Amino acid sequence: MATDSSSEELLFEATTPLGFRVRVSRAYWEVIVTIKHPVMAGCEAAVQDVLENPEEVRVSRSDQTVYLFYGAERERRWVCAVAKRVDDEGFLITVYPTDAIKEGVRVWPA
Repeated sequence: MATDSSSEELLFEATTPLGFRVRVSRAYWEVIVTIKHPVMAGCEAAVQDVLENPEEVRVSRSDQTVYLFYGAERERRWVCAVAKRVDDEGFLITVYPTDAIKEGVRVWPA
């Protein structure tokens, strides 16, 4: 389900190496950083970079339209941006720091 950009202010849009764009509204980013993962507040640029230049991308084991984008934060720590793809559009589900890459089929780099 894509958000209607006319009703929500776009915070950023990132083009992934898988060929689809991920849009993030200001309102949804606020949900992520106030409710889901407050530790990610102020990390908008890092999240955009992970979506555009990930070290690894995996497909979710439970939903083939959900992708996990991993970027190194520091040794043995990654930022994981989770995005759902609908055709050539996508939206950010969540983002969080992690010390482990989840199971799932690696789709990038191939």
